[in-house]
Amino acid sequence: MIRLLIISDDFTGALDTGVQLAASGAVTKVVTDPTADLKSVGAGCEVLVIDAETRHLTPNGAYKVVYEIVGQASKLGVPYIYKKTDSALRGNIGAELTAVLDASGAKQLPFLPAFPQIGRSTVDGVHYIDDVPVAQSVFGTDPFEPVKHSNISLLISEQSDTKVQSFPPLNSHTPLPNESGIQIYDAKTLDELVLTGKRLLEEGQLHIMAGCAGFGAVLPELLGIGSGTPIARPKLDPWLLVVCGSVNPITAQQLDNAEKNGFVRLRLTPEQKLENGYWETPKGQAEFDAMRRIVEQAPCCILDTNDSEGNKLTADYADEKGMDIDDIRLGASRSIGCLVSRLFSSPALGTLLITGGDTLLQCMDYMGVYEMTPICELEVGVVLSSFCYGGCKRYILSKSGGFGCPELLTNLSKQLSENTHHTGG
Repeated sequence: MIRLLIISDDFTGALDTGVQLAASGAVTKVVTDPTADLKSVGAGCEVLVIDAETRHLTPNGAYKVVYEIVGQASKLGVPYIYKKTDSALRGNIGAELTAVLDASGAKQLPFLPAFPQIGRSTVDGVHYIDDVPVAQSVFGTDPFEPVKHSNISLLISEQSDTKVQSFPPLNSHTPLPNESGIQIYDAKTLDELVLTGKRLLEEGQLHIMAGCAGFGAVLPELLGIGSGTPIARPKLDPWLLVVCGSVNPITAQQLDNAEKNGFVRLRLTPEQKLENGYWETPKGQAEFDAMRRIVEQAPCCILDTNDSEGNKLTADYADEKGMDIDDIRLGASRSIGCLVSRLFSSPALGTLLITGGDTLLQCMDYMGVYEMTPICELEVGVVLSSFCYGGCKRYILSKSGGFGCPELLTNLSKQLSENTHHTGG
């Protein structure tokens, strides 16, 4: 029976939270169909993670999707429901938290948005990225979902009329608030997350809850989920192909650093990204063959959807074609998805890392993969997962665009090289 249902708004978020439970030995499955029958897909699972794909929907659309999932879970009697939110507060936070509250019929929804393990904290109801208010960080200029408010109550209230209040961290002696609504809890440290969680559990206030992978990491011990024996980590090929569909400056730094340290970097042109069916044209097929040869010969390689100087070339090309920002986002992720699905059958392909939730979803869609099993993290936020493809178990790494230090990719390459050997052609 499903003991914990996690609802994420994007694919990488589903995996980076699901892996927190899998690492504890909990049988965990991630599925990409928000309309899935929970009883059926969750058979044999302790933890079921649904990628609801609501990040880019309207607030009303996101509300409806989450409401339906929570309603179904409530009818099944799932004891714990966790609305996973972005650790930088992107997406439809207010609409989705309200949907959880409404569909569950609960009086209160505790929200613990901090991720102190990677420097993301909440103080006096204000969210910080490395001590910078989130709206003033790189996430405030995100081209697709800019975060407009650092004050979390204000951010939620833009999409919801539900009462929102902010509280300091709880301890064993703190009385819980009686007011109905969404209750934001501060945390600067992991200990504060743990103590707040314990106090809420003591009072039976964790049937529904919300937060990011930070509080997600606390849940196994808090809820007593998992055997304590995680899935064994498989050996991975040291040859690394990084597929980037993220425009986040954090990822851009990682790619630049990797290129300076010897990674071969291939950038897609605006035409390659945005022309529908481009890779089926004679020109596209010839260019794909050239890319494949490079990938097969380079121990560390990057396929990048970003232009070399910002993304002005792509923006200008899109303007000429009458395309908007969503067309760019979808076009780029579909193009890279098509490329990866073709490369995946190459015997020379080593370990594959995909960064960006939209890109990961399109890659898996092209390969007909709709369920994944998270295994472990190789670096914070870099999730190793398995899935079935062509009747065989395959492995993939994924990462949110907003995670990691500048040296992440070079560190990962060193880690792979120390533990594995190349098996490709």
